[in-house]
Amino acid sequence: MFDLSATLTTMPTALQGSLFDTASTADEFSAVVLRPLHTIQRTELGCGAWLDVLPNWLSGADQLFERLAAGVPWQAERRRMYDQVVAVPRLLSFYGEGEQLPDPVLNTARTALSEHYADELGEPFHTAGLCYYRDGRDSVAWHGDTIGRGRTEDTMVAILSVGAARPLLLRPRGGGQTLRYPLGHGDLIVMGGSCQRSWEHAIPKTNKPVGPRISIQFRPSGVR
Repeated sequence: MFDLSATLTTMPTALQGSLFDTASTADEFSAVVLRPLHTIQRTELGCGAWLDVLPNWLSGADQLFERLAAGVPWQAERRRMYDQVVAVPRLLSFYGEGEQLPDPVLNTARTALSEHYADELGEPFHTAGLCYYRDGRDSVAWHGDTIGRGRTEDTMVAILSVGAARPLLLRPRGGGQTLRYPLGHGDLIVMGGSCQRSWEHAIPKTNKPVGPRISIQFRPSGVR
């Protein structure tokens, strides 16, 4: 599998703001605020997997969406699938260890997550992968983040969502009940323990009219 990437320098946005995102637009940077993480709620999934969810972790999320949509060097990738090359149905950008993140709020979020999960994770979150879902045609298929250490070790992936809500689906590998979490407008979800090995997650396509969404995935070293 390989990719052929083209950088998009500008991206149109058509986000309908959330009524619950009450931050002022007078100062777009000071308006974006993170809530304390001690209110996050955990669900035990079984087999050592768990899920933490905190709706509206980030206030001012719509302002952050607009900054990321306009300022991130988004990549439109194509990948070989079997005997053909196909377009990846979302835009991507990845920030590796030591790279400057595209917005200071993301630095603050990554630090807060590293501090909150320090005892369980035993290491900081280092990388950030960004996905831009432009409309209902953009998606990601069922998968676990098992490239690297996640294939054999317990780990964590923390996802911050800004923009319009899209459902994140989770299901046990091998079959079972599918869980559905609509994520957007500053919501946080953290998949931990064996979740990447024993569960799969996806963002499905939809024919319904939906606005754009950006997800930011924070991961420790060696996990993709």
